[in-house]
Parts: sequence; C-alpha cells; structure tokens
Amino acid sequence: MRRRAADYRRPVRRRLSQWICALLGMFLIAGLVLFVFHHHHHEDQVTQPIQENHARPEPVNHEGLNFTKEILSATSFARRVAEQMTLAKAYVIIAKEHNNLHLAWELSNKIRSCQLLLSKTAMRGEPITKEEAEPIISSLSYLIFKAQDAHYDVATTIMTMKSHIQALEGRANAATVQNAVFGQLVAEALPKSLHCLKVKLTTDWLKKLPLQDLAEEKRNSPRVVDNNLYHFCIFSDNVLATSVVVNSTISNADHPKQLVFHIVTNGISYGAMQAWFLSNDFKGATTEVQNVEEFSWLNASYAPVVKQLHDEDSRYYFSGYQDVKEEPKLWNPKYLSLLNHLRFYIPEIYPLLEKIVFLEDDVAVQKDLTQLFSLDLHGNVNGAVETCLVAFHRYYKYLNFSNPIISSKFDPQACGWAFGMNVFDLIAWRKANVTAQYHYWQEQNADQTLWKLGTLPPALLAFYGLTEPLDRRWHVLGLGYDMNIDSRLIESAAVIHFNGNMKPWLKLAIGRYKPLWERYINQSHPYYQDCVTS
Repeated sequence: MRRRAADYRRPVRRRLSQWICALLGMFLIAGLVLFVFHHHHHEDQVTQPIQENHARPEPVNHEGLNFTKEILSATSFARRVAEQMTLAKAYVIIAKEHNNLHLAWELSNKIRSCQLLLSKTAMRGEPITKEEAEPIISSLSYLIFKAQDAHYDVATTIMTMKSHIQALEGRANAATVQNAVFGQLVAEALPKSLHCLKVKLTTDWLKKLPLQDLAEEKRNSPRVVDNNLYHFCIFSDNVLATSVVVNSTISNADHPKQLVFHIVTNGISYGAMQAWFLSNDFKGATTEVQNVEEFSWLNASYAPVVKQLHDEDSRYYFSGYQDVKEEPKLWNPKYLSLLNHLRFYIPEIYPLLEKIVFLEDDVAVQKDLTQLFSLDLHGNVNGAVETCLVAFHRYYKYLNFSNPIISSKFDPQACGWAFGMNVFDLIAWRKANVTAQYHYWQEQNADQTLWKLGTLPPALLAFYGLTEPLDRRWHVLGLGYDMNIDSRLIESAAVIHFNGNMKPWLKLAIGRYKPLWERYINQSHPYYQDCVTS
C-alpha cells in the first residue's frame, strides 16, 4: 500500500507531541525552581539557630564564695545585714519586755528576711548585691530608730543584755553543777552486776565452812611476814577491782610464787573477798584478807581521822549535796571510808615487814613490779611518781598557803606526787615517825582551814622531804578522765591508773582504755558469768 504524500498527512499528532514536550519542559523548570527554593529555605533554617546560638551570651563562671570571709569582711553587705540583724534581735527582747508586741513583731519579721537573704547567699555562692541589701538595711534601720525613739536607748540595751547574759551564765553554771552531780552519782553507785557477785560470794562464805578453815590457815602462814618475798597491800571493798589488781600483778611477774598480797576490806565485803581469793588460783602467790573492823587498835583515841569520821560535828570530808559551791568530788562517800585512810597506818598493820608496795584498787599492772623493791630510795620513806608537769599539781593547789602554819614550813612550788602505786620503806617510815606527823596535821586541820578533802593533802605534809621521785613510766595516771593519753606512754607504763569518775567497771568507762583492765578479769568464774556477762 502506498503512503500518502506529506501534504496529505494529519497534523494533529504532531501538535500533540509538541504540547507534551512543552509541558514536560515546564514541569522540569518548576521542579528545578522548587528544589532551589527549598534548598535555600533549609539553609536559612539551619543557619539561623547557629547564628542565634553565637549571639547568645555565655554564662559567667563565678568562683565559690567563702561565706565566712564574706560575713567577716568590713566592706561586705553580708556583714552589714548580719550586724543590723543582731542589733534588731536585742531590740526584740527589749520591746517584748516593754510590752510593745507590734514593734517586736515587725523586727522579728525583718530578722527573718535577713536570715533568708543570708541563707540564699550562702547557697548560691554569690555575694549580696547592693540592690538586695539596701531595702532590708533601710527598713531595719527605720525600725531600730523607731525602737530608740521609744526610749530604748543604748544604756537600756546594755543593761538588758547584761541581765540576760548573767541569767544565761547562771543557768550554765547550774547545768554544769547538775552534770557534775549526776556524774558523781553514777561513779559512786555500785553496778548491779558487782552487787550480785558480792552476794553470791558472801553466801558461799557463810555456807562453806571449809573456806573459813582455809582462811585461818593462810592467816597463820609464815609467808605473810617473810621479808625475802615481795609484799603488796590493797585496801578496798570492791572484789572485782581487787582481783584485777592481783591478777595483773601476777600475770606480769617473772616469779609469781614470790608475791604476797595483803588485802584489807570492810566487814560487809569481808566474806565475799575471802570466798573469791580462796576459790581462785593465783599461780602460787599468797593472798591474805583482813577485816578493818578487827583492828581494835585503830580507834578514836589513837587516830584523829577515826574520831572525825564518827563525829557528826567534824565530818568535813562529806559536805552534802546542798552546798553547790563545793566541788562534786568532795561529796564522794569514799572519804567517809576508813579504808581510804589505812595507807597512813601500814607500819602498824604489818609490823614485821620492811618494804611494801601500795596499790589502789583502780589500777592495772603491766610490768614486773618486783624491781621496785631493789630501787634505792636514798633514805626516803615514799617512792612515788611526781605529777608537777602541770601547774595544778604543785603544793599551792592543794594547801592553804594563806595560813602561816603552812606557808612557814612548806614551799608552795614544791612538786606534788601521786598515790596509787607507791613503794614504802617501812623501816625509814618508823624511824621518821610519819604516822605521828599525819596525826599532827589532821589535828591542825580540825577547822578545815588547811585543806578541804582527801588523803593526798595530809600526805604531802607528812611525807614532805621524805619522797623519792620515780621514773614516770612506773605509774601513768588519768585513764579515768583523760581520753587523749599518748598510746606509747600507756604501753610503756608499769602501772596504769584509772583515777577519775570513769572507772573501768562502770558503763561510763572510757572505751579506749577499758580492755586494758578487762583482760585481767577471770571471766571463767561461774559467778562472773552469771552476774556480769548475763
């Protein structure tokens, strides 16, 4: 079939294809325009936050504020606010006393604002600004001026504050005395566990007759008067404390069988003390227990202290709790006990002995004490550790040097020494007649003008010029009140002394030192387990 000539073909299809191409071209152009517009719009959105972030100011890093220095600084607003607040507090008190409750309320309100501002300052770590401080300072100054205008002048303020200070001092002093009284009461009280132990032991003593026969046999032992042995004396009514003294001495002795312990107690504790020491093993050491009430020679006609302890008009060792001016330690009933004064009668109690070591019942021994018997006392009676490392322990602190009897015979700066661990040369004692000197000074002090209490002041007088100072390591004191004793000093000590109210057998004992004492308790004893550990 023959094709038609070009002039005779239909033009419609050619025009249609042209329109299609034109539309496609337009779509392409429109898409390109949209793409370009969208791309530039996105760049603008991304760039704008970045520019905004660059335009935003960086936070300032302030150094940490030392609020203490700030409030002490003479130029700071914090100090001005604090000073105004302190003055306002004074006027609050004065306003209340004058029944101006509205002014007191206004001042209190401003004081709270000051406290809030200072608290915020401390929390945020930035100083108070002038804008923050001026409104409060101005309003407080107005109220203070208002208070002054109401005749609350400086003189009134001073007098009011003075009276309040005196009242507070009175309350503080009363609280101190009350605290001391309560502490003294606790120190004096016998714990229930020790009372239980004493009761059980006393029951044994009364029921078990063989114990009494054994006690009589030991009393007649030649060892108790043998001067070739090492003799120690303890005067106490505390069974457990005495046993610790004996146990610790024996545990640290090189030859415990050569030790002899002379214990004197009162009638109430005698049975318990005998039962304990007869029923325990002490490595071959000898123990002797005596009852002070059997010392018929120790009576009022011979010993002034016995007369004083039994005479109601001269029992100056016990002042009573009513007199708050006296030191609480003056109220301790131990000063009413004759056992406390037996140390002045050691040559009479042991007339055949030549040398003896005196130990108080609140000590623990950590070294071999037999070396004390070989010390040269250079003719002196008493070997003791001096305590004048601090000014308190010199003679003038114990004795009344305003009395000519004292000032004419003694040096006020003379060094004091300690009871608790003392070695006595009984031959020199008898030669110097120290007990007669003690009696003399007791009679001189019948009116309580030379010293107030205790056994140490008369001992300082009776043993004056007759005391040989020992090395400090023989006797370390203070474990009953001083919590900061050097551990090296304690470790090197031959004897540690729990002098003070915090005795190691009490609950208020210093925990750091208590194990040093407890390790010498015979904890296997059935009565101890029943009474103390249960």
